Amino acid sequence: MALQINNNAGVYEILGELNAQNTNSLKNYFETLINESNFIIISLNHLNYLDKNGFQEIVSLYKKALSKNKAFYIVGHKNQKVVELFKEEKLSFLLNNNVA
Repeated sequence: MALQINNNAGVYEILGELNAQNTNSLKNYFETLINESNFIIISLNHLNYLDKNGFQEIVSLYKKALSKNKAFYIVGHKNQKVVELFKEEKLSFLLNNNVA
């Protein structure tokens, strides 16, 4: 399944596969959103696959939002693969389960 981003009541759900081939699409989409919005919630709950490149891009977007004083929440506790990857990278504190 290709990468798909849906805005569901203000939560940007990322669906499909996030990998090296489509991280630029994710980056372009969210960099624009970071410039236009003060509050962003992304959900990784419905990702089928997330590789290290996709993971690194999400972390990069998080850092970029913080540097611009924007709220950027990452939701993903319902996806065990996502939870494990964040734990492996010692960044599980970035996952927020109280937002959406």
